[in-house]
Amino acid sequence: MQAPHGKTLRIIISGGGTGGHVFPAIAIADALRIREPGAEILFVGAKGKLEMEKVPAAGYPIEGLWISGFQRSLSLRNLLFPVKLLHSLWRSWRIIRSFRPDVVVGVGGYASGPLLEMATRLGVPAVIQEQNSFAGVTNRLLGRKVQRVCVAFEGMERFFPADKVVVTGNPVRKRLRAGAEGLREEALAHFGLDKSCKTLLLFGGSMGARTLNQAMEASREVLAMRADVQVIWQMGKMYSEVYGQSDTARLPRVHALEFIDRMDLAYAAADLVLCRSGALTIAELALLGKPAVLVPSPVVTADHQTKNAMALVERGAARLIADADAVADLLPEALRLLDDVAGLAALREGLKAFAKPEAADRIADLIVELAEKRKA
Repeated sequence: MQAPHGKTLRIIISGGGTGGHVFPAIAIADALRIREPGAEILFVGAKGKLEMEKVPAAGYPIEGLWISGFQRSLSLRNLLFPVKLLHSLWRSWRIIRSFRPDVVVGVGGYASGPLLEMATRLGVPAVIQEQNSFAGVTNRLLGRKVQRVCVAFEGMERFFPADKVVVTGNPVRKRLRAGAEGLREEALAHFGLDKSCKTLLLFGGSMGARTLNQAMEASREVLAMRADVQVIWQMGKMYSEVYGQSDTARLPRVHALEFIDRMDLAYAAADLVLCRSGALTIAELALLGKPAVLVPSPVVTADHQTKNAMALVERGAARLIADADAVADLLPEALRLLDDVAGLAALREGLKAFAKPEAADRIADLIVELAEKRKA
């Protein structure tokens, strides 16, 4: 793993666990490669997590740490946490000493804590990319030690030193950025949709969201009555067997899928999106100007999805329905909004303030700037 000495830019990007961490990390790496074609980029993730599959598929090497989160409920797994943490700190030290990075970047997730902690102890410049409007405990602790904190929402000075905060936005996948315009005809053909109908896109991530699926199942009759509305329904891996053969899935204008492999086309086809309010999803909606009814997940740490959603709702850029109300209210509200031309236009206008198409490039610039200062 030993990197050559000289002027080659060497960057470690650490973190992952979910697509909301992994895909922004890959977007940053892609932007660095464009800016510095000879850069050497190494990822460090948590063994067994999503990044160990997605990062190599994107063309980057990755090292795995034996690390997992601390369970907030009583669990025997917590007995291993101190051992895993010490092992991951030692492994991070080995990786840093071997690779000799100019800068390390943490994007959140289990692996970013030990890696950035050891990097800052060794005097390596560090950057945090905080996706959410409510910062997690690990990033808040690291924020005092790193050189820059790249954020997606205003007002993050309540969590981090103000002189370190830079509002960059959240990096969005290259394919989505490239396909922001001009894909509607291809999208309609790809999903077999009727160009004369309005299109709802409902998704809950790769695993699916139980409440969103239940909302679809509960709305069979109202959907059957709307000959002018069609739905792309991404059920998720966990729920496709339960809902894939349901009466709602059999409706002629409902296209039920376990997984959507072309989210760029799904977004292009959609007139209105129904989804959770993870930070990456919000960044994608803002970039593409897609009106949405957001249903924050009630089981995430510090209820940060509600805080993410409220940042848009308070600026007239989205609608929100609580998870507890979604089964009864989500589809009726969506159908009302589909008929409200002025309402949809207002949401699209509100989203402009949140669109940050150059987020990955801005973060890459900050990383290179820190690296150049270190080499000077």
